[in-house]
Amino acid sequence: MIEIVFAGRSNVGKSTLFSQLFGVKVRRGKRPGTTIKPNQIKFKDLLVTDLPGFGYISGVNREFNERVKDFIVRYIEENADRIILAIQVVDGKSFLEIAERWEKRGYIPVEVEMFEFLNEVCPKVFLAVNKMDKVDNPDETLDAIAEKLGMIPPWTNWRHVIFPISAKEGKLDNLREAIKSRLMEIGRSDLIPVLKGKKS
Repeated sequence: MIEIVFAGRSNVGKSTLFSQLFGVKVRRGKRPGTTIKPNQIKFKDLLVTDLPGFGYISGVNREFNERVKDFIVRYIEENADRIILAIQVVDGKSFLEIAERWEKRGYIPVEVEMFEFLNEVCPKVFLAVNKMDKVDNPDETLDAIAEKLGMIPPWTNWRHVIFPISAKEGKLDNLREAIKSRLMEIGRSDLIPVLKGKKS
């Protein structure tokens, strides 16, 4: 069994992206951050896992939020041997504002922590920067996101890692092609049909 995992804060559009890429309807909680169970699809010997959203959600107690984060970290560590690709999804519109809020309080932003963790544990990590249709200064924003995550701008030097997308509008050909390339890189072009959707 080999695996692709999706991780990200609640409300970044992870479920929409998952649905667009794999042509499946994803079960969603009545409100964000209320479930720990991951969504999974299986194709031949490939498992694709949409992990629950992490981060602090209003109306959900802190203990539950911590439990979700612990579950994600434990899941990735326990299955690291079979994970061939981790895709961290962030919200291009709110990422910087949330990260700066955490830094002002003296904390490392949770997305930064997650990105560092994934890069330590997984052989290949992509950053899907979603909701780019709502961003006013795309290049400037992507440069700043890259810098926060320890990549020296301009972001265009990191096109093999950073994928600006809009899942809602179906604009994700760059990410879809990169996933295909990763499958071909490990000699598994037979798994490419798992990816659905038309070119936008």
